[in-house]
Amino acid sequence: MNMISPALETSARSARAAVERTFKTRDGTELFFRHWPAASATPHGAIVLFHRGHEHSGRMTHLVDELAMPDFAFYAWDARGHGRSPGERGDAPSFGTAVSDVDDFIKAIVATDGIRSEDISVIAQSVGAVLVSTWVHDYAPQIRAMVLASPAFS
Repeated sequence: MNMISPALETSARSARAAVERTFKTRDGTELFFRHWPAASATPHGAIVLFHRGHEHSGRMTHLVDELAMPDFAFYAWDARGHGRSPGERGDAPSFGTAVSDVDDFIKAIVATDGIRSEDISVIAQSVGAVLVSTWVHDYAPQIRAMVLASPAFS
C-alpha cells in the first residue's frame, strides 16, 4: 500500500503554505510532492497538478493562489528525475513507470488524505499531460475532471 510520509517542512512561495511530503511508488521509490491543505477541515475535493518536462512542482506553486479555490486541497509532484525526486535528471526507467507513478500518487492521496478519487481533478501541462492522458486511458480512474494544457504529443 502506498503511504505518504509525514510533513517535512513548509514552503513560503505561496500565500497558502505548502507541506512538503513524499509517497512511495510500487517499486519502492520515494517521490517528492507539495501539498496545500484546504482552508476547511473537510475539503470539497482536490486539484492535482502535473508539471511540464524538465520542470518541478515548485514551478506550479503560483497556480494554487491564482485559481483561488481555498476549499480545495492542492497537490503537485516532482516526477522521477525532476526537482527533489530521485533519479537521473529528467529521466524515468520507462514511460510505463512514469504512468504507474501517476497512479501511485493518486492512490496515495486517496489512502492517506481520505479524498475520494471522484473528488479529484487533474491539471497537467506538456509532458505531464501526456502522462496523465495515458494514465486515464490505461487505468480508467474515477476522477472528477482532467485538464490537459498543451500536451506534448509530438
